[in-house]
Amino acid sequence: MGSGFLKRKKEMKKLQEQLGQMKNDLDNLEVTGESGHGLVTVTLMGDHRMKSIHIKPECVDPKDVEGLQDLIRVAYNEAVNKIDEKTKNMQGGNPMMGGFPF
Repeated sequence: MGSGFLKRKKEMKKLQEQLGQMKNDLDNLEVTGESGHGLVTVTLMGDHRMKSIHIKPECVDPKDVEGLQDLIRVAYNEAVNKIDEKTKNMQGGNPMMGGFPF
């Protein structure tokens, strides 16, 4: 086994450490999306699980359920976009990372 093997072994160990750190960062990531100037806020975890949703009473109108649904959808999508942007930054432009394998 030549020095090339040892070099690759070290590179793989470093890559595994980076992936472990990225997974830890993702597990601890929380983002909040909002819509209607804060009438609806949605907080998601890094894996897109919803942690919380807050709806201000003044936006609840039984005659306009579709409007509330739209506010929730917009807030959720904003939070998802924030997660996507943060995970791109975590990858640091490394083409070997591709996406998260977990």
